[in-house]
Amino acid sequence: MVLTAVPASAEIYKYIDREGNVYFTNLPYKRSAGFELIWRSREDPFYADSYSRINLKDMNQNKLRFSNMIAKVAKRTRLNPELLHAVIRAESAYDPKALSKKGARGLMQLMPGTADRYGVNDSWDPEQNLDGGARYLRDLLDMFDQDLKLAVAAYNAGENAVKKYGNKIPPYPETVQYVRKVVTFYQTGS
Repeated sequence: MVLTAVPASAEIYKYIDREGNVYFTNLPYKRSAGFELIWRSREDPFYADSYSRINLKDMNQNKLRFSNMIAKVAKRTRLNPELLHAVIRAESAYDPKALSKKGARGLMQLMPGTADRYGVNDSWDPEQNLDGGARYLRDLLDMFDQDLKLAVAAYNAGENAVKKYGNKIPPYPETVQYVRKVVTFYQTGS
């Protein structure tokens, strides 16, 4: 899924490649043939900003598939499992093979440097990815005095960006939207 939040409206396209893989995107490649408009909204969509080949049914199945693992990691890292669910939904829509344009990978969209920092050898492995992402999120909550919004902003933009702006959410549109998205998912349990 390549679904990115946009301020006023959104369009979702479907593309089926030669091998039968189905892709959903908000950015059809140069509006080339083969991309079918399947959804248009006047609101900000709340989807993952990563590349993934997952639909709503698969997302819900993966949520169930990873729920026990998420609960165990949440307990070990002293995090609310619903917070991990919110971050995972925003980051990858529960797709362990999600890849962002910037190189973030897996369920919690770990950048290579963050993966190294937390000893994650294989970012594609859901358990390693979840463990590294959860420990990073725990460290960010501790760093920012348990301020959920600042920790989530730092997860998206990096802790140095939050510090640069005086321990406030950086004014980057992507980060502002990301914080809003994660907090909404967390509060609604979606």
